[in-house]
Parts: sequence; structure tokens; C-alpha cells
Amino acid sequence: MYKLLKPILFLYSPENAHKITTRLLHLVLILPFGKSLIRAMFHFEDQRLEREVFGLRFKNPVGLAAGFDKNAELIDDFSNLGFGFIEIGTLTPKGQPGNPKPRLFRLPQDEALINRMGFNNEGVEDAVERLQNRKSNIIVGGNIGKNKITPNENALDDYIICFEKLFDYVDYFVVNVSSPNTPGLRELQEKEPLLKLLKSLQEKNSEKESPKPILLKIAPDLTESQLDDIISITKELNLDGLIISNTTIDRSGLSTDSSKVEVIGAGGLSGKPVFQKSNEVLKYIRMHLPLVHIIAVGGIHSAQDAIEKIQAGANLVQVYTGLVYEGPALIKRINKELLKHV
Repeated sequence: MYKLLKPILFLYSPENAHKITTRLLHLVLILPFGKSLIRAMFHFEDQRLEREVFGLRFKNPVGLAAGFDKNAELIDDFSNLGFGFIEIGTLTPKGQPGNPKPRLFRLPQDEALINRMGFNNEGVEDAVERLQNRKSNIIVGGNIGKNKITPNENALDDYIICFEKLFDYVDYFVVNVSSPNTPGLRELQEKEPLLKLLKSLQEKNSEKESPKPILLKIAPDLTESQLDDIISITKELNLDGLIISNTTIDRSGLSTDSSKVEVIGAGGLSGKPVFQKSNEVLKYIRMHLPLVHIIAVGGIHSAQDAIEKIQAGANLVQVYTGLVYEGPALIKRINKELLKHV
């Protein structure tokens, strides 16, 4: 079905196509027998797919990456598509419009996207209100960041606000310091500010009766020295896990005409071109941290891509751009193929 819709959707801007597809899914789900139809088409369950990772029991290892459901609006609808978990956000303390449009671009020749969204979201309190009213019991992660206007020296305050407000409503947290679309944010990946940020969040977490897993999402553009710092911090703070990786600012090796890429300008590149780059980081981290839990994301467009991530050391995987190009049947295909490797 998605193959028929995709050429029509690609006539619209990526942001408008996103709105159309999510609204269409919602409309189908509220029709009589709509939910049964969608679940029959896309949902797939088997106990052998279950995974226990950082103390949580996942029905299957395939999740929706952050950025697709920034405001926690789609959890109940998307729970019918066969995901094992959904990550919301990135959320900031105050709502913000993000960067000017256009800010999301397709590169069909590369099966890629370039985005410079800029943490556009309605704010953490609006998301909490939706989380309070959700009906599905799917595992939900909360991806948190800082507001654009917040200087880096005060970034910790923003992360703590989001952590405290979301704590009762999400199952795990992801600290996002690796988006290339908020000015200066990636500076927080440097060892000293990152250590301070994560240590403070860990301390807040330890004060809770039942602490939640805290993960760090890293960029695929880090140098070996920076990766070594991440490894050191992960060991020192006993972090629950890492997400590898965010989008890349690298534009090398693209099939899309370079002049078109230049016109698009700044932003994070996702999709097939980031697959190998993120895998290299994944393998390096896994080699030095054999026991840490890792969620792999970046360029998963097929079941074989997901299997390659898992064979490289991932415990769980997430999709985003692959969903745009392949449609929701991708999730079922991955889970069915994973059964052959149990």
C-alpha cells in the first residue's frame, strides 16, 4: 500500500507529507475495524523477539527513533505498527518553533534526508499532558535537549527540567547533545561539560525511588579521541547505554548532485549514507565497551541492515528515514527476519 502512496506523498514537502501520513493513519484507526486492519497488515509478535535491555522488557528490538514523534502525539497510533518501543522528542523545557522552513529535504537518489529542524517542539509540559492520557502500554523513551536561547553554561538546567517533568511518564531517557541543528549543542559532547551534565542527571536519578535508565546519544562525526572520552565517561558514570548515532554533517560520497546539496545547505544527513559511518562508531564502541547496552540507528532500510547492526553489537535498533522510504511494513520485515537469527 505504501508503494502506491509514496509517489503521491513525495509530491509534497517532507513536513507536509509527514502530517498527511500520520493523519491518514489516525483516520484509518478510528474507523470500524480500522485498528484490526492496520494490526493485521503491520503488527507481528513472537516471544522469541523479546529482549531485556537496561532492565526493561521489549516485545521486539525495533523502535521508532526520536524526531518522528517530537510531541508525544503518535504513541497510541504508532503502537499498532509493530514497534517494540517509541522514542519521543527531542523535548525542551519551553516550546520553540525551530529553524525557518524549509528545513527538511529529501535526497531520493541516496535514500536520505537532510534536516535542520532545530528541536522544534511544543515544550515538555504539553508532552507530559499527552503522556498522561495515552492508552497503549508500549515502552516510551524521552529524548531531552536544551532550548536554543539557553547558553551552554546553563544547559544543565534545561536537561534537569525535562528530566524531572518527564520522569513519571517515560521508561528511559536519552540525553541529546549531538544534534547539529542547535548552535553550540555539540560542544556539550566535549569531555568536561558532558561529564558534568551526565553526572548531575545521574545524581538526580539516584534520588528517585526507582531510577530510570539514562542513555547518551552521540554523533557519528566524533574523532577517535572524542570516542575514547565517551568510553571513559560511560565507564566512570556507569551509564545505562548509548544510542549510536545521530545524523552526520558529512556530505561525502553522495549520489545527489553536489550543487543541489549545496543549495540545501546546513543540516544533519540521515538515511543510507550514514549507515557505514554509524556502524564504524558502533563497532569501535562495542570493542571497548563489551557490556554496555547500545541502541543502533542510522541507515536501516532493510531487514539485513538491522541484522548487520545487531551483529556489530547493537542490542536494539531504531528506524526513521528508512520508514520514510520503505513504509511501515519495514518493521514487520525486520522482525520476521530476526526470527531466523534467534
